[in-house]
Amino acid sequence: MAQLRQDYAEFAAYFEKESLPFTGLPDPKASVLKLYGQEVNLFKLGRMPAQVLIDKAGVARYAHYGHSMSDIPENAELLALGDEINRAQAVSTGIAG
Repeated sequence: MAQLRQDYAEFAAYFEKESLPFTGLPDPKASVLKLYGQEVNLFKLGRMPAQVLIDKAGVARYAHYGHSMSDIPENAELLALGDEINRAQAVSTGIAG
């Protein structure tokens, strides 16, 4: 989460540009995390990092499951993947983006 905080302004701008009505997914009981298979490793102090990009149709288009707290994709990579997912979805639905 600390890495996401570093580029928060970019993510916020991306969410605004794409008219996304949310900034994150509160999941205090970890029910969604369990659905996506996020690993728990007590020897590494709990949940391992996991990033999942879900398209507007609700389909998971990208998932990265980290093996340590430092094993997470760069924010620029996640933002680029978000753009790629949106372009692919626009092409498949015939909506120019």
